[in-house]
Amino acid sequence: MAKIKVQNTEVTVITYNDKDYISLTDMVRNMENGPALIEKWLRNKNTVEFLGIWEEMYNPDFNSPEFEGIKNEAGLNRFILSVKQWVEKTNSKGIIAKAGRYGGTYAHKDIAFEFATWVSPQFKLYLLKEFLRLKEEEQAQLGWSAKRELSKINYRIHTDAIRQNLIPVEVTPAQAGVIYAEEADVLNVAMFGMTARMWREQNPGLKGNIRDYASINELICLSNMENLNAVFIDQGIPQGERLVRLNRIAIQQMRVLEDDGGRKLLE
Repeated sequence: MAKIKVQNTEVTVITYNDKDYISLTDMVRNMENGPALIEKWLRNKNTVEFLGIWEEMYNPDFNSPEFEGIKNEAGLNRFILSVKQWVEKTNSKGIIAKAGRYGGTYAHKDIAFEFATWVSPQFKLYLLKEFLRLKEEEQAQLGWSAKRELSKINYRIHTDAIRQNLIPVEVTPAQAGVIYAEEADVLNVAMFGMTARMWREQNPGLKGNIRDYASINELICLSNMENLNAVFIDQGIPQGERLVRLNRIAIQQMRVLEDDGGRKLLE
Protein backbone atom coordinates (compact mmCIF):
# COMPACT_ATOMS: atom_id res chain seq x y z
CA MET A 1 0.00 0.00 0.00
CA ALA A 2 1.17 3.53 -0.78
CA LYS A 3 -0.18 7.05 -0.52
CA ILE A 4 0.05 9.80 -3.11
CA LYS A 5 -1.03 13.41 -2.68
CA VAL A 6 -3.18 14.86 -5.45
CA GLN A 7 -4.23 18.50 -5.08
CA ASN A 8 -4.10 18.25 -1.27
CA THR A 9 -6.04 14.99 -1.29
CA GLU A 10 -4.30 11.85 -0.03
CA VAL A 11 -5.11 8.91 -2.30
CA THR A 12 -4.37 5.27 -1.43
CA VAL A 13 -2.82 2.89 -3.96
CA ILE A 14 -2.89 -0.84 -3.21
CA THR A 15 -1.76 -4.01 -4.95
CA TYR A 16 -4.52 -6.49 -5.79
CA ASN A 17 -3.84 -9.60 -7.88
CA ASP A 18 -0.39 -8.08 -8.63
CA LYS A 19 -2.01 -4.98 -10.18
CA ASP A 20 -2.28 -1.38 -9.02
CA TYR A 21 -5.67 -0.32 -7.69
CA ILE A 22 -6.49 3.27 -6.72
CA SER A 23 -9.04 4.34 -4.14
CA LEU A 24 -12.01 6.08 -5.75
CA THR A 25 -13.30 6.83 -2.26
CA ASP A 26 -10.15 8.81 -1.45
CA MET A 27 -10.33 10.66 -4.76
CA VAL A 28 -13.72 12.19 -3.95
CA ARG A 29 -13.31 12.44 -0.18
CA ASN A 30 -12.82 16.22 -0.23
CA MET A 31 -15.42 16.89 -2.94
CA GLU A 32 -19.01 17.94 -2.29
CA ASN A 33 -21.29 14.88 -2.19
CA GLY A 34 -18.17 12.83 -2.79
CA PRO A 35 -19.42 9.27 -2.04
CA ALA A 36 -22.52 9.85 -4.17
CA LEU A 37 -20.32 10.71 -7.16
CA ILE A 38 -19.08 7.13 -7.45
CA GLU A 39 -22.57 5.65 -7.81
CA LYS A 40 -23.66 8.51 -10.07
CA TRP A 41 -20.71 7.72 -12.37
CA LEU A 42 -21.50 4.01 -12.20
CA ARG A 43 -25.09 4.60 -13.39
CA ASN A 44 -23.87 6.38 -16.53
CA LYS A 45 -24.42 4.28 -19.66
CA ASN A 46 -20.99 5.17 -21.10
CA THR A 47 -19.39 4.08 -17.83
CA VAL A 48 -21.20 0.74 -17.86
CA GLU A 49 -20.11 0.11 -21.45
CA PHE A 50 -16.50 1.02 -20.63
CA LEU A 51 -16.43 -1.25 -17.58
CA GLY A 52 -17.92 -4.11 -19.57
CA ILE A 53 -15.29 -3.81 -22.31
CA TRP A 54 -12.49 -3.71 -19.71
CA GLU A 55 -13.82 -6.78 -17.88
CA GLU A 56 -14.23 -8.77 -21.09
CA MET A 57 -10.63 -7.98 -22.02
CA TYR A 58 -9.03 -8.80 -18.66
CA ASN A 59 -11.45 -10.90 -16.61
CA PRO A 60 -12.13 -14.43 -17.87
CA ASP A 61 -14.70 -14.94 -15.09
CA PHE A 62 -16.76 -11.90 -16.03
CA ASN A 63 -20.50 -12.59 -16.15
CA SER A 64 -21.23 -11.26 -19.64
CA PRO A 65 -24.95 -12.26 -19.77
CA GLU A 66 -25.62 -10.38 -16.52
CA PHE A 67 -23.66 -7.43 -17.89
CA GLU A 68 -25.83 -7.29 -21.01
CA GLY A 69 -28.90 -6.96 -18.85
CA ILE A 70 -27.31 -4.11 -16.87
CA LYS A 71 -26.20 -2.36 -20.05
CA ASN A 72 -29.72 -2.49 -21.48
CA GLU A 73 -31.11 -0.86 -18.33
CA ALA A 74 -28.39 1.82 -18.08
CA GLY A 75 -29.56 5.31 -18.91
CA LEU A 76 -33.17 4.75 -17.89
CA ASN A 77 -34.59 7.00 -15.14
CA ARG A 78 -35.31 4.00 -12.94
CA PHE A 79 -31.79 2.57 -13.34
CA ILE A 80 -29.85 2.30 -10.07
CA LEU A 81 -26.51 0.53 -9.66
CA SER A 82 -24.23 0.43 -6.63
CA VAL A 83 -20.66 -0.82 -6.52
CA LYS A 84 -21.76 -3.81 -4.47
CA GLN A 85 -24.46 -4.72 -7.01
CA TRP A 86 -22.03 -4.37 -9.91
CA VAL A 87 -19.44 -6.63 -8.26
CA GLU A 88 -21.94 -9.28 -7.14
CA LYS A 89 -23.86 -9.46 -10.42
CA THR A 90 -20.95 -9.40 -12.88
CA ASN A 91 -18.10 -10.87 -10.80
CA SER A 92 -16.14 -7.74 -11.56
CA LYS A 93 -12.37 -7.65 -11.04
CA GLY A 94 -11.84 -4.08 -12.19
CA ILE A 95 -13.71 -2.54 -9.25
CA ILE A 96 -13.51 -3.95 -5.73
CA ALA A 97 -14.91 -2.93 -2.34
CA LYS A 98 -12.64 -3.27 0.69
CA ALA A 99 -13.61 -3.17 4.35
CA GLY A 100 -11.49 -2.25 7.34
CA ARG A 101 -9.05 0.54 8.09
CA TYR A 102 -8.26 1.27 4.44
CA GLY A 103 -11.69 0.32 3.18
CA GLY A 104 -13.60 1.88 0.34
CA THR A 105 -14.08 1.48 -3.39
CA TYR A 106 -10.92 0.68 -5.35
CA ALA A 107 -10.50 0.41 -9.10
CA HIS A 108 -7.79 -0.85 -11.41
CA LYS A 109 -5.66 2.08 -12.51
CA ASP A 110 -7.17 2.01 -16.02
CA ILE A 111 -10.64 2.45 -14.56
CA ALA A 112 -9.51 4.88 -11.86
CA PHE A 113 -8.08 7.24 -14.46
CA GLU A 114 -11.35 7.02 -16.41
CA PHE A 115 -13.26 7.92 -13.25
CA ALA A 116 -10.87 10.81 -12.57
CA THR A 117 -11.50 12.17 -16.07
CA TRP A 118 -15.24 12.13 -15.41
CA VAL A 119 -14.81 13.87 -12.04
CA SER A 120 -12.27 16.48 -13.15
CA PRO A 121 -9.83 16.42 -16.10
CA GLN A 122 -7.47 18.58 -14.07
CA PHE A 123 -7.58 16.17 -11.13
CA LYS A 124 -6.93 13.29 -13.54
CA LEU A 125 -3.75 14.93 -14.85
CA TYR A 126 -2.39 15.52 -11.35
CA LEU A 127 -3.36 11.99 -10.35
CA LEU A 128 -1.51 10.56 -13.34
CA LYS A 129 1.56 12.69 -12.58
CA GLU A 130 1.75 11.55 -8.95
CA PHE A 131 1.05 7.93 -9.84
CA LEU A 132 3.90 7.87 -12.36
CA ARG A 133 6.19 9.50 -9.80
CA LEU A 134 5.29 6.72 -7.34
CA LYS A 135 6.09 4.05 -9.92
CA GLU A 136 9.48 5.65 -10.67
CA GLU A 137 10.33 5.67 -6.96
CA GLU A 138 9.32 2.01 -6.65
CA GLN A 139 11.51 1.06 -9.61
CA ALA A 140 14.46 2.95 -8.12
CA GLN A 141 13.97 1.15 -4.79
CA LEU A 142 13.67 -2.18 -6.57
CA GLY A 143 16.95 -1.51 -8.36
CA TRP A 144 18.65 -0.60 -5.08
CA SER A 145 17.34 -3.77 -3.39
CA ALA A 146 18.55 -5.95 -6.26
CA LYS A 147 22.03 -4.44 -6.10
CA ARG A 148 22.06 -4.86 -2.30
CA GLU A 149 21.21 -8.55 -2.66
CA LEU A 150 23.90 -8.96 -5.32
CA SER A 151 26.36 -7.36 -2.94
CA LYS A 152 25.39 -9.87 -0.24
CA ILE A 153 25.87 -12.82 -2.60
CA ASN A 154 29.27 -11.59 -3.69
CA TYR A 155 30.20 -11.05 -0.06
CA ARG A 156 29.75 -14.78 0.49
CA ILE A 157 32.28 -15.42 -2.26
CA HIS A 158 34.53 -12.94 -0.52
CA THR A 159 34.21 -14.63 2.89
CA ASP A 160 34.84 -18.07 1.35
CA ALA A 161 38.15 -16.78 -0.04
CA ILE A 162 39.04 -15.41 3.42
CA ARG A 163 38.18 -18.72 5.11
CA GLN A 164 40.19 -20.79 2.66
CA ASN A 165 43.26 -18.59 2.50
CA LEU A 166 43.55 -16.37 5.59
CA ILE A 167 42.07 -18.30 8.51
CA PRO A 168 44.17 -21.12 10.02
CA VAL A 169 42.19 -24.18 11.03
CA GLU A 170 43.15 -23.81 14.68
CA VAL A 171 41.57 -20.40 15.35
CA THR A 172 38.40 -20.05 17.37
CA PRO A 173 35.17 -18.73 15.80
CA ALA A 174 35.69 -15.44 17.65
CA GLN A 175 39.19 -15.08 16.19
CA ALA A 176 37.88 -15.91 12.73
CA GLY A 177 35.24 -13.21 13.18
CA VAL A 178 37.97 -10.65 13.75
CA ILE A 179 39.60 -11.58 10.45
CA TYR A 180 36.29 -11.41 8.58
CA ALA A 181 35.61 -7.97 10.06
CA GLU A 182 39.09 -6.75 9.10
CA GLU A 183 38.62 -7.87 5.51
CA ALA A 184 35.14 -6.32 5.37
CA ASP A 185 36.72 -3.07 6.48
CA VAL A 186 39.29 -3.32 3.69
CA LEU A 187 36.35 -2.95 1.31
CA ASN A 188 34.68 -0.29 3.45
CA VAL A 189 37.80 1.87 3.59
CA ALA A 190 38.50 1.40 -0.12
CA MET A 191 34.91 2.32 -1.04
CA PHE A 192 33.71 4.70 1.66
CA GLY A 193 36.96 5.93 3.23
CA MET A 194 36.07 4.62 6.70
CA THR A 195 35.66 1.44 8.73
CA ALA A 196 32.31 0.11 9.94
CA ARG A 197 33.13 1.28 13.46
CA MET A 198 34.01 4.79 12.28
CA TRP A 199 30.68 5.00 10.43
CA ARG A 200 28.71 3.90 13.51
CA GLU A 201 30.51 6.49 15.66
CA GLN A 202 29.68 9.22 13.13
CA ASN A 203 26.05 8.09 12.73
CA PRO A 204 24.81 6.98 16.18
CA GLY A 205 21.18 7.64 15.29
CA LEU A 206 21.06 5.40 12.20
CA LYS A 207 20.13 1.72 12.19
CA GLY A 208 21.88 -0.92 10.09
CA ASN A 209 25.34 -0.50 8.66
CA ILE A 210 27.23 1.64 6.17
CA ARG A 211 26.21 -0.49 3.21
CA ASP A 212 22.50 -0.09 3.95
CA TYR A 213 22.87 3.61 3.12
CA ALA A 214 24.97 3.17 -0.02
CA SER A 215 23.78 4.40 -3.42
CA ILE A 216 23.07 2.01 -6.28
CA ASN A 217 26.34 3.00 -7.97
CA GLU A 218 28.28 2.40 -4.76
CA LEU A 219 26.69 -1.04 -4.40
CA ILE A 220 27.61 -1.90 -7.99
CA CYS A 221 31.19 -0.86 -7.34
CA LEU A 222 31.31 -2.66 -3.99
CA SER A 223 30.01 -5.84 -5.60
CA ASN A 224 32.83 -5.71 -8.16
CA MET A 225 35.43 -5.09 -5.46
CA GLU A 226 34.26 -8.05 -3.38
CA ASN A 227 34.93 -10.33 -6.34
CA LEU A 228 38.29 -8.70 -7.04
CA ASN A 229 39.38 -8.89 -3.41
CA ALA A 230 38.55 -12.61 -3.38
CA VAL A 231 40.84 -13.04 -6.41
CA PHE A 232 43.58 -10.92 -4.79
CA ILE A 233 43.37 -13.05 -1.62
CA ASP A 234 43.69 -16.24 -3.68
CA GLN A 235 46.77 -14.72 -5.30
CA GLY A 236 48.36 -14.10 -1.93
CA ILE A 237 48.55 -10.30 -2.26
CA PRO A 238 49.15 -8.62 1.16
CA GLN A 239 46.26 -6.74 2.73
CA GLY A 240 47.86 -3.29 2.50
CA GLU A 241 48.55 -3.68 -1.21
CA ARG A 242 45.03 -5.01 -1.82
CA LEU A 243 43.57 -1.97 -0.06
CA VAL A 244 45.43 0.46 -2.31
CA ARG A 245 44.49 -1.47 -5.46
CA LEU A 246 40.83 -1.68 -4.47
CA ASN A 247 40.69 2.02 -3.64
CA ARG A 248 42.07 2.91 -7.08
CA ILE A 249 39.55 0.59 -8.70
CA ALA A 250 36.74 2.17 -6.67
CA ILE A 251 37.77 5.66 -7.81
CA GLN A 252 37.95 4.60 -11.44
CA GLN A 253 34.61 2.79 -11.42
CA MET A 254 32.77 5.56 -9.56
CA ARG A 255 34.10 8.10 -12.06
CA VAL A 256 32.67 6.00 -14.86
CA LEU A 257 29.34 5.54 -13.06
CA GLU A 258 28.92 9.10 -11.86
CA ASP A 259 31.46 11.11 -13.87
CA ASP A 260 32.77 12.42 -10.56
CA GLY A 261 36.49 12.75 -9.94
CA GLY A 262 36.19 14.10 -6.43
CA ARG A 263 37.16 10.93 -4.54
CA LYS A 264 40.82 10.94 -3.40
CA LEU A 265 43.28 8.08 -3.44
CA LEU A 266 44.25 6.60 -0.10
CA GLU A 267 47.72 7.55 1.07
